[in-house]
Amino acid sequence: MTGERGVRRPGRVLTALLCALTAAGLYGCSGSGPSEPSPRPTTAPATPTTPATPTTPAAGISPFTGLPAKPAPVLAVKIDNVPAARPHTGLGAADLVYVEQVEGGVTRLLAVYSSHLPGLTGPVRSARESDIALLGDLDHPALAYSGAQTALTPLLRAAPLDLLTESSAPQAFRRSAQRPAPHNLYVSPGRALAAAPGAGDARDIGLRFGPAPPGGTPVTTSTVRYPAARYSFTWSPADHAWHVAMDGREARATDTGPLTPETVVVQHVTIRPSRFHDRFGSVSPYSETVGSGTALVLRDGRAHEARWSRPSAGSGTTFTTPAGAPLPFAPGQTWIVLAPRS
Repeated sequence: MTGERGVRRPGRVLTALLCALTAAGLYGCSGSGPSEPSPRPTTAPATPTTPATPTTPAAGISPFTGLPAKPAPVLAVKIDNVPAARPHTGLGAADLVYVEQVEGGVTRLLAVYSSHLPGLTGPVRSARESDIALLGDLDHPALAYSGAQTALTPLLRAAPLDLLTESSAPQAFRRSAQRPAPHNLYVSPGRALAAAPGAGDARDIGLRFGPAPPGGTPVTTSTVRYPAARYSFTWSPADHAWHVAMDGREARATDTGPLTPETVVVQHVTIRPSRFHDRFGSVSPYSETVGSGTALVLRDGRAHEARWSRPSAGSGTTFTTPAGAPLPFAPGQTWIVLAPRS
């Protein structure tokens, strides 16, 4: 089942022009697992001529992407990200993708969908304590995950989340014969949201979109390192987007090809031990997303120094220039990399 909510990344043009577009790109997949890539529409980029002050997203504009979209419920999916789980499925359709450190210094992804739903996404893996606070600024989203540590489950159930697992919503999940367990669980976002009628619609979480701010440093490639993982974001003038590489290899989705977010945010956070550990005794890291700190915003081939601020788990995160002005993102998909403070 594939569902379309609005326009998904129709090009790399000004917000004003994007609001006028009616074309939509739909990427779906079917079957029991990954499928072959579908072509993506592309549009030549336009260069802004006048700076504009980013404002609260208007009606008919996604607060997650800055692109036209109808109001629709939010689904977050916890996604595996070890080499055996790649290539992923459905990541190209996500509005937002968060990168989180987990046990052993590797990472997992938290993909957020609202304006556009792929046919399948995954592989799906287990939730962590960090996810509760990270999703706290959304309006009671649905969370699809494979399970959680026994001690963490009561916290997840008490959180403002509509929880979806293979046991609670079996019609929304399927196992792929093309992957070994535990890297073979996939979820249908459309069926998942049908099983979560209480999931809230996308709302303002503090992100702002618009023409690039002045300044910034020209950047070809930016790299983020974790204890046992490495991400590189390489600017592509032809695509007017950043090509993602994981551990030195191009990151692709089975249904849409290379992963190419328009904006990448390297958000420096404190990563500390949590109260929980995995079945092997390794303590789970906790990424603190409430508070404030520094960030690096990559857009339009330039890197902009930024500050982030989030007063509470129920409030959104704002990104500003060092002088305190709102720092707008490029309309389209955004990756937020929760990187260790240096």
